[in-house]
Amino acid sequence: MRAVVLTETGGPEHLVVQDVPEPVAGEGEALLDVRACGINFADVLIRLGQYPQAPELPAILGSEVAGELEGRRVMGFVAGQGGGGYAEKVVVDPRRMLPLPEGASFAEGAAFPMAFLTAWLPLTELLRIGFGSRVLITAAAGAVGTAAVQLVKALNGVPVAAVGSEEKKEHPLLLGAAEAVTYEEAAGLDQVDAVFDLVGGEVFAGSLQLLKPMGRAIAVGYAGGMWADVSPAWLVGRNIGVHGFYLGRLMGRDPELVARAAQDVLRLWQGGAVRPVVGSEHPLEEAGEAHRLIQERKTTGKVVLIP
Repeated sequence: MRAVVLTETGGPEHLVVQDVPEPVAGEGEALLDVRACGINFADVLIRLGQYPQAPELPAILGSEVAGELEGRRVMGFVAGQGGGGYAEKVVVDPRRMLPLPEGASFAEGAAFPMAFLTAWLPLTELLRIGFGSRVLITAAAGAVGTAAVQLVKALNGVPVAAVGSEEKKEHPLLLGAAEAVTYEEAAGLDQVDAVFDLVGGEVFAGSLQLLKPMGRAIAVGYAGGMWADVSPAWLVGRNIGVHGFYLGRLMGRDPELVARAAQDVLRLWQGGAVRPVVGSEHPLEEAGEAHRLIQERKTTGKVVLIP
């Protein structure tokens, strides 16, 4: 079968299409015919050699897929923690796959699991958004950010979007954001009840200044640099809190919680309250170019590979 193989860490040129043996399904597993595979920023970090739990190389990346399994259109995560989705076939656990909603494309299916669970779980388990809560969402034009905008609105909150450029403002606004600003403009925002941060670095540090007393921030991603240490004394003095969220670790430690959340957010999609945003689709041969666009922050929504 054809697959995109990461031969060594470094530039996008190290993602090479090769003919490789089909994977072998173990007990309780099955082979999925992959029709689309989502690219996540974690994949970019693995390629760069900056991910803390990187696989041994050479490796096939890709953790979320959509495809056909025994005549059913499904979506979900690959089995285990090793990736393998950038390929024509991949091993999955059929019990953990979700049905693709009627009328949805495979690309939308590949754009759904990681983005919506990464947004839904902290927004509901850690923040518990109230009616009218103002929630600042950074990287709001990206895959997880566009999911978070829609979910905050579905939870009767008020999404406030922060993005990296003027051109990206329109994307969260079209999804229901009440306001959209660039990171440079964010300091002028009115205070917010919560922050959902996907950027880290100076953006995260600045967002803490916008929290109302009793407000909370969730640190999810660090595309803009690692988070600065936050002193408990600083938090106590401002009556605010900071949570951290890492879906990959949670899936290993509490898979039942993640499975229940997946069913909850799937019902929102089936009911028309939310829908994954696919920014672009690429054949396997363009995996390196897709990585480059993500790394340079030139994308919106989810970037998807089509075998």
